[in-house]
Amino acid sequence: MMNDNKGQNSTNINWYPGHMAKTKRLIKEKYELIDIVYEVIDARMPKSSKIKDGDDIIKNKPRILIMTKEDLCDKTVTKKWVSYYENKGYFVLCVDLTKNNSVNEIVELTHKITKDIQEKRESKGLAKKEVRALVIGIPNVGKSTLINRMVGKKVAVIGNNPGVTKSLSWLKTSSNILLLDSPGILWPKLENIEGSLNLAAFSAIPRDILPVDQVAIHILNKLDKYYPDLLKNRYNLDKMDNNDLEYVYEVIGRKIGALVSGGEVDYDRVSKTILEDIKNERVTGITFDRMDA
Repeated sequence: MMNDNKGQNSTNINWYPGHMAKTKRLIKEKYELIDIVYEVIDARMPKSSKIKDGDDIIKNKPRILIMTKEDLCDKTVTKKWVSYYENKGYFVLCVDLTKNNSVNEIVELTHKITKDIQEKRESKGLAKKEVRALVIGIPNVGKSTLINRMVGKKVAVIGNNPGVTKSLSWLKTSSNILLLDSPGILWPKLENIEGSLNLAAFSAIPRDILPVDQVAIHILNKLDKYYPDLLKNRYNLDKMDNNDLEYVYEVIGRKIGALVSGGEVDYDRVSKTILEDIKNERVTGITFDRMDA
């Protein structure tokens, strides 16, 4: 019924829609027009959601690493990742895009970083230019939400499913910043099982890429290891038992009411509900990536 792949560290998952390869080509074509890059990652998985070959795309352009969904992450753990990336030389902002001050922070830092560009123009007697910012990131990390907030209206489609944006487009903001929206980028092969399961847990890759029960068990193991109170309160589990997954599913199924006629537990519904709990923000305050993992 269910497989526990805990302990595996490699996989051969391939998910690389053609528009992603096209995106990389188009970004290269517009590279000289770009002044700064907003690389968007999910604060709940600051390592897994970071573009694997991002440096090859961005090269030497100044970059702000924008960690979205601050309101949903484990702030203590994510703060360590902020320090980690700052120590590597990144400009980092951890933001909750439901709040106006988050957008203000991004705008202020953008103009601070690009100040030398404007000063050079002024020294030549030229007017200030609109700063051109490329927005990149893997699917479903909050790029569209960021863009809509900065533009001030809904111009980018928001979806809890990966692969919504399909092409590059320039979008005007009221803060003298021109945004270049891009489709979510993933690497050709998802080789690390831990990272792949994190991506699936937070809806960055389609649900059918990995077996739903495998992803659900991964989530339960993470909660058991790092957030036992959430495991108990949400699923009535005192401890995750990978040696008796049927018992685990029976307990959860009865807790959440995932039953079929005759009172039997619907295992498939249990798995789907565990994923939906994260997707629909019923389970929050979690960060799955750890420094020692």
